[in-house]
This record gives sequence, structure tokens and C-alpha cells, in this order.
Amino acid sequence: MTKLITDEQRALLLANGRQSLEQENFDPAPVVKLFTPDAGATWLLTEIDPDDHDHAFGLCDLGLGFPELGWVSLAEVTTVRGRLGLPVERDLHFEAQKRLSAYAREARVAGRIVV
Repeated sequence: MTKLITDEQRALLLANGRQSLEQENFDPAPVVKLFTPDAGATWLLTEIDPDDHDHAFGLCDLGLGFPELGWVSLAEVTTVRGRLGLPVERDLHFEAQKRLSAYAREARVAGRIVV
């Protein structure tokens, strides 16, 4: 089974979390994309709270047509299953092409995360 977030990604997410506390308009590119292969849920995560490593921030889309920026529990994400019972996966080929705010703007227009 593929690790949901690699150690390298976790280190970058934590570094972004620390930087977001120091920089008011911090707008990093997403570090990791998680998704349900058998449902419409997608998460583009940019940071982990340095004081609570279970909480990650990013663009969250549960497949209901209302993607939003917010915090998510990584423990809860690992329990999500799609229609066929498949667990959340990490997109092994995802490489961010823009900042999180750009993905969020596009997602609001499209009603879903567009990558």
C-alpha cells in the first residue's frame, strides 16, 4: 500500500505550516493531491499545522460541487471510502503548476477541483 503522505511531503507541509504563521498572505503551491478513486473527493494540501500534525490545510472537494479552502483531519481522510469501498490514494504523478489560490478560483467556477 502506498503511503498517503511521504516523509518528504510531510516535511514540506510542516515547513509551509510554520511559514503561514509568519507570513500573512502566504499562498504556496499544493504539495500533495489526495483523491478517492471511486468517488469525486479530492484534496490539494499545502500545509500541516505545526502544533497539530493531524490537521492539514488546502483545497477540499468532497465531490458535492462546492470545493472550499479549509482544514481537514488527516486521520479522518484515511477513513474515507468511495462507492466501491476503495481508500483515499495519493496522486503519484501530481506536480502543482500554480499557487493554491489559482486552483481555488478555478474550482469555484468549475464546481470541482480541476488539475
